[in-house]
Amino acid sequence: MEKVNLICIGCPLGCPLTVEMDGKEVVSVSGNTCPRGDAYARKELTNPTRIVTSTVRVTGGTLAMASVKTVSDIPKGKIFDCVKDLQSIDVPAPVTIGQVIVENVAGTGVAIVATKNVPAK
Repeated sequence: MEKVNLICIGCPLGCPLTVEMDGKEVVSVSGNTCPRGDAYARKELTNPTRIVTSTVRVTGGTLAMASVKTVSDIPKGKIFDCVKDLQSIDVPAPVTIGQVIVENVAGTGVAIVATKNVPAK
């Protein structure tokens, strides 16, 4: 059995977790003080995902860039593909919070939305 140590990010406590693995299967999780720690450890070691935050260029706006994020988590292995897709995006102003910028980023089925308002000039 292999032991893996993690720090839980499920809540502000940051519990030190010890996970026992049998190959790719999680056998046990210890060190968590709430159920989120167990769920986090199992997901992190079997199917890690992340929320991606970035920026896109804005044309004709009061700001040159707008902040954006994925509406839900995407597979960790798709992060660089996601960021690469965003490099070619130019959004015309105005941009509003929640506006869908990309419908299906990097083939993940997850949308990218604006997280900042950018008025037109």
